[in-house]
Amino acid sequence: MGKARVLVVDDSAFMRKAISLMLESDPEIEVVGMASNGEDGIELNQKLKPDVITLDIEMPRMDGLTALKRIMSENPTPVMMISSLTTEGAEATLEALSLGAVDFIPKQLSFVALDIVKIKDELLAKIKHIARNKPRFSKSTIGTIRATSPKVKPVDLPTPPSGATKKVQKKFNIVAIGTSTGGPPALQAVLPLLPKNFPVPITVVQHMPATFTKSLADRLDGISNIHVKEAEHGEKLMAGTAYIAPGGKHLLVKGRPGSAEVFLSDEPRDTLHRPAVNVMVKSVADLYGGSVLGVIMTGMGSDGLEGIRQVKKNGGMAFAQNMETCVVYGMPRAIVDNGLADKVIPIDNMAAEIVNMF
Repeated sequence: MGKARVLVVDDSAFMRKAISLMLESDPEIEVVGMASNGEDGIELNQKLKPDVITLDIEMPRMDGLTALKRIMSENPTPVMMISSLTTEGAEATLEALSLGAVDFIPKQLSFVALDIVKIKDELLAKIKHIARNKPRFSKSTIGTIRATSPKVKPVDLPTPPSGATKKVQKKFNIVAIGTSTGGPPALQAVLPLLPKNFPVPITVVQHMPATFTKSLADRLDGISNIHVKEAEHGEKLMAGTAYIAPGGKHLLVKGRPGSAEVFLSDEPRDTLHRPAVNVMVKSVADLYGGSVLGVIMTGMGSDGLEGIRQVKKNGGMAFAQNMETCVVYGMPRAIVDNGLADKVIPIDNMAAEIVNMF
């Protein structure tokens, strides 16, 4: 395979230069063009046909979100958003992800040399991965549910069959969901479809910075029938509530099933991500034993593999999102390739399959 061809779109000349220098420090990446606004970015995308576009959100003439809509409708290309670590930046980024952006890199507003060094490795790895593994653009991954959407009709809990026809079904006391790249649209395709009377708590890890996880939780809560919130240290896990791990903290559970509490921690520190899916799922598996339903959805890498291994060892079950509906088929693939997935499910069917377990 040749070099990953990247188009850089940013209104700041300093940022265009900084991103280009970072990208071209890697021999496997080539910057094929630069644009200072959305209009020029759209034109260069048509002309140069890059593998990946880095796109700033705030630009004159045409902002990043408007440009992204045009790119996705006219010439779908993998887009990496460059966004600020502010509440406004987080909300705009989540909107971009719902419109089809593959991923994002957060930046400090004071984008000084130290910040550039901190994001360089992450940016290079993501760009190369996206270029090598062309993300899939489908109705499931583009604009699944908007923040302003009314609450959708949930999947009904199955009515227990009566008498002799009743089959013995495994009892689950918690659902643990892990996801990364492509995760916000995937969560938007699952959580809003769960019924208000969903009988168990749900713990969620989505790789994101702190400001972003709070915005994600608020966004999902506004369109869901269940309650969705950013997890808080010491709060009791309640049925019909999804707890999203805050960025920068691991989500663990303490106590005993039925009265378990959220425990947020900086430890362990040797994980690639914080929050990490493995840390959360292992903690849930240790406390709930075989009554865990683990769900691994779209994401780069293999975070969640060891956690699901523990779930299965304890007698629980694991679902993996299928390749065709993943933005990046990394985390679910690790589950499938290791023979740990009880079911491999398209994202549009995931909520129904989860509900069917109850």
